[in-house]
Amino acid sequence: MRVCVALFTADLRLHDNPVLQAALRDAERVVPLFVVDTGIRRAGFVVPNRAAFLADSLADLDAALRERGGRLVVRVGDVVEETCRVAAETGADAVHVAGGVSRYAVRREDRLRAELAGDRRELRVHDASLTAVPPGALTPSGGGKDHFAVFTPYFRRWESFSVRRVLPAPDAVRVPDVRSADLPRAESLAAGSASPGLPEGGESGARRRLRSWLSGPLSAYDERHDDLAADATSRLSPYLHFGCLSATELLHRARSQDTPGAHAFVRQLAWREFHHQVLAARPDAADHDYRPRHDRWRHAPKEIEAWRDGRTGYPVVDAAMRQLRHEGWMPGRARLLAASFLAKTLYVDWRVGARHFLDLLVDGDLANNQLNWQWAAGTGTDTRPNRLLNPLVQARRFDPDGEYVRRWLPELRHLDAGTVHRLPRLDEAGRAGLEGLDYPAPIVDLETAAARFRAGRGVD
Repeated sequence: MRVCVALFTADLRLHDNPVLQAALRDAERVVPLFVVDTGIRRAGFVVPNRAAFLADSLADLDAALRERGGRLVVRVGDVVEETCRVAAETGADAVHVAGGVSRYAVRREDRLRAELAGDRRELRVHDASLTAVPPGALTPSGGGKDHFAVFTPYFRRWESFSVRRVLPAPDAVRVPDVRSADLPRAESLAAGSASPGLPEGGESGARRRLRSWLSGPLSAYDERHDDLAADATSRLSPYLHFGCLSATELLHRARSQDTPGAHAFVRQLAWREFHHQVLAARPDAADHDYRPRHDRWRHAPKEIEAWRDGRTGYPVVDAAMRQLRHEGWMPGRARLLAASFLAKTLYVDWRVGARHFLDLLVDGDLANNQLNWQWAAGTGTDTRPNRLLNPLVQARRFDPDGEYVRRWLPELRHLDAGTVHRLPRLDEAGRAGLEGLDYPAPIVDLETAAARFRAGRGVD
């Protein structure tokens, strides 16, 4: 009786899971294994919001496996050691796993391959598990370059790539007799409380949200995705990050709707995969400038604290930061505004903001978080690295009625939209005339900030 191990990492689902399907094809019995990685926990990457979502997702995965006669096997410790131990205990011939792009994932894979080979076992890595297009599958023409550094030419090639078919969920999973730890609870994974507005994790929830998204909102995505008050984005990013939803399935199903909204949404999926291929080729971009600008970043602890707390005096920025704290999530436009304000308006090192986002974001994906921050800071792949986003202009454009701001800043709910938008420009006398105002004056003047940024970066 042949046994294989299907090692779950960021692919916590049964539908369209190449790792699980390959293991089931190769063996009569399969160990669906998840290792609570103590290495990642020590590194501080497991934070309350992602811990709560992960605990939900593992419980949901276990329930789905039990419906098919199986169960999720859980171990706690070093992923390589525990996986090899399970393989030895069950006599498994091979371990199947999804390929990752971070330095940590690549090193883990290398160690696992070496350890298994020493026991005459095989590691089989599936590169089309976490993204629709494998990170290294597309490279610029002409040779000499291992990845695309600009999105538009990448997108043209990505659109024409032949994406694999969607795989069905298995009907049955037979698991050998092997010891398992209990399913982890959120509080055992990370200390602290999760955000009160956090979504529920798991494949079941992912598929419900997917059906809802495809049934109507997707068609208007091109017109509404930047409308902050409309809340018109898919909110599928946490499910993609944990692999509760397959990027390949999402791409196929979005492409099946030939509408401007679907086309715009597919483009956003391509951005996610663009960042994955950048990080796969340049792992140090997680914490080093992709394109160094020789910035002289400011040390401004009080301003950083005001930014984190949503008390900068610029309502649209503060609303974004309050939403992040409450939900562990915010739409892409809000992320861009908040990031640009810290990195360019305050001229603070992008790594400070990226770390704060990773502390709270339930979809805290290393590739997308770090490289989006670098894009906003002008140290990444943006072809216009010195552009400055004016938060007042952005607020009028993407929250014209002030609805988003008033939703997240209750102290401004009594103000009309015009006053909300003018608020950062009011002098002391103008602010004194607003009854019941409990909101800070701006922590920085925009013109002064723009001059400081240009001088710091050496831009005329």
